[in-house]
Amino acid sequence: MSSIQNLNTANPFAEESDLGGDSGISYVHIRIFQRSGRKAVTTVEGLPPRTDLKKILKHLKKSLSCNGNIEEDENLGMVLQLQGDKRKEVAVFLIEEKISQKPSIKIHGF
Repeated sequence: MSSIQNLNTANPFAEESDLGGDSGISYVHIRIFQRSGRKAVTTVEGLPPRTDLKKILKHLKKSLSCNGNIEEDENLGMVLQLQGDKRKEVAVFLIEEKISQKPSIKIHGF
């Protein structure tokens, strides 16, 4: 019985950083939340701390013709919120402006 080496299995419900697979990449998460009926909110979290969120928000609001704001979450930090489903447009903006790279952007939602 002592020949079994696979006793140190990873917990599938553990956080990513607890699994030892953390490669140092900080991801930018773009999510959509359904409000009521056809209304939706797009959130962007995990942006690098060196970025000026007010300038990014101002540009996105103007170019995407939507409203938005910056929320401070105790767990997630600063989160951008935009009205409507703007996931792909925000991802393209972040890549084109070199704020984040394509492999580090995670788009969530239906």
